[in-house]
Amino acid sequence: MKKFLLLLLAVVGLQGFSQDKKPVVEFKQLEIDYGKIDKNSDGTRIFEFTNTGDAPLIVNRVKSSCGCTIPSKPNEPIMPGKTGKIVVKYNTHRPGPFRKTVTVYSNAKNNVVILKIKGKVVDPNAVNLKRTNASPMIR
Repeated sequence: MKKFLLLLLAVVGLQGFSQDKKPVVEFKQLEIDYGKIDKNSDGTRIFEFTNTGDAPLIVNRVKSSCGCTIPSKPNEPIMPGKTGKIVVKYNTHRPGPFRKTVTVYSNAKNNVVILKIKGKVVDPNAVNLKRTNASPMIR
């Protein structure tokens, strides 16, 4: 009986030491709205995050929903309480609205986080040929 109690105490004691310490990634914002942005302008935006967990955060991979969006991740682990950045560069060469996602994979408790960007690329040199009701018709 003593051996059983000692074994039970040892198992319970070891479980206390083996509690999983994990990082937690918390982003300041999950979506960035570019609003209206000029064609061929800088499409770079930054998503800032903090490791609020109790172990180093490793961002394994970032993946965009298309080739027009290029994300980059930190190469070094982010220690508890420290901040990091996911840099996203959208290609602004094509006018029109856009809505894209960037998926962040890490070793955090919330190991998959989806970030979003949206906006509208406008060509300031484009001529608007829309006719309004107030404009007279030429005959």
